[in-house]
Amino acid sequence: MKELITRTITGAVFLVLIAGSIFWSPYAFFAIAGVFSMIGLYEFFRLFYPNHTIAQHLTFYFSGLTIYLITGLVGIGVFDVRMMIFVLILFYLIAMLELFRKDSSWDKIGVYFSGFIYVAVTFGLLNALYYMGNQSGETFFPGVLLGIFLLTWSNDVFAYLTGSAIGKTKLFERHSPKKTWEGCLGGLLFAMVMAWILAQYFTQLSETQWVITAAIVVVFGTLGDLVESLLKRNKQVKDSGSIFPGHGGVLDRFDAVLFATPFVFLYLSFFVR
Repeated sequence: MKELITRTITGAVFLVLIAGSIFWSPYAFFAIAGVFSMIGLYEFFRLFYPNHTIAQHLTFYFSGLTIYLITGLVGIGVFDVRMMIFVLILFYLIAMLELFRKDSSWDKIGVYFSGFIYVAVTFGLLNALYYMGNQSGETFFPGVLLGIFLLTWSNDVFAYLTGSAIGKTKLFERHSPKKTWEGCLGGLLFAMVMAWILAQYFTQLSETQWVITAAIVVVFGTLGDLVESLLKRNKQVKDSGSIFPGHGGVLDRFDAVLFATPFVFLYLSFFVR
């Protein structure tokens, strides 16, 4: 019971923080997501190098911050999309700089790159969901971005409740022993209910488009959860961090959102605009 209360309070504070920043302004969310991005990078790097210090790897953190800033500012329309070339160039520069380290290794470059893509780029991409309709003269502010979080949370909460109540058939026991098909179907059902609710208030997307978006979030959000479980089990840790009492770290809290966001972006870009 104590753990449930802790999780509920933490979840409520998190909801207010995210929803409040989204409704306040694109720049407020940009700042909040930037902070989470840097914490997420720290958690990610610590999984591979537990004894590292930030001072020892300033290149990694400075590069991650730069990648987030460029991607996020392109997303909210401050930078032209052509600025993304600097993200690619930065990847090459990091690989070249590794040549001059005494302990240089391709493994470390691989950790850098995967962290940048998994955390910094995806957090930056979240900002683009504010303005998915710009080319057609309309904006999706703030409904689409908020909707991604609400759909993810609906799926997570009701998958957990349904799975706890009636779950028997394991989904992917090798990587996540507690996940069940019954829980996943329960999460999907309530995510569809949330999609219908969102369609009543945020009409930039039709009911059908919201339902499709919900399906994408559920499928790829669940896969994102499993991928992070794979990472943690590989590194033999329970949580990526402890910043959210009862929930773990930033990567634990954002795993589904981070994994689903590129696929939602793809759908909205090619099939909705």
